[in-house]
Amino acid sequence: MARPPRARESVLDAFERLLVDEGERAATMDAAARAAGVSKGGLLYHFASKDALEAALIERLTVLVDEDVADMASAPEGPVAFFVRTSVMDDDPLDRALIATSRLAQAGHADAAAALRDVRTRWEEALRPHVRDAAALDLVLLVSDGLYYNNALSGTAVAGPVPQGTGLDELIALVEAAVR
Repeated sequence: MARPPRARESVLDAFERLLVDEGERAATMDAAARAAGVSKGGLLYHFASKDALEAALIERLTVLVDEDVADMASAPEGPVAFFVRTSVMDDDPLDRALIATSRLAQAGHADAAAALRDVRTRWEEALRPHVRDAAALDLVLLVSDGLYYNNALSGTAVAGPVPQGTGLDELIALVEAAVR
């Protein structure tokens, strides 16, 4: 019997959800199989080891960042505005892949840490031609980091502001004026 075409992605989605929701220690092969609704054999058909599952997650992140950098380059509002606006998490595939990969990196996974450094480098390279200097690039990256951080902590007592709508538009206008 042929495997369903979505089975591999379902397992990877389940592994990613476990990492995001419960952390690296809970994201075992058995837990991923259960969460995906497949047998351990079904999981092993697609991913022979946890290392293979982690590598597939990092590859997913790489593909999503490729798409993000392309979208940034072609954004009508410009790369800086696009980057800052998309720093407000939207529980989209890129957000989930970033958080899941971060969970692996926090647990000491060297390839995940390297992948996150590569993401940062790719974003820096995409933004650099659109800002006046290194300090302006730092400003864009730090505003992005702050938005992402505050959004990640929303609902807790320590969360800071996450502007929406007009407030976000005004913040983007300030950042763009500062980096030109």
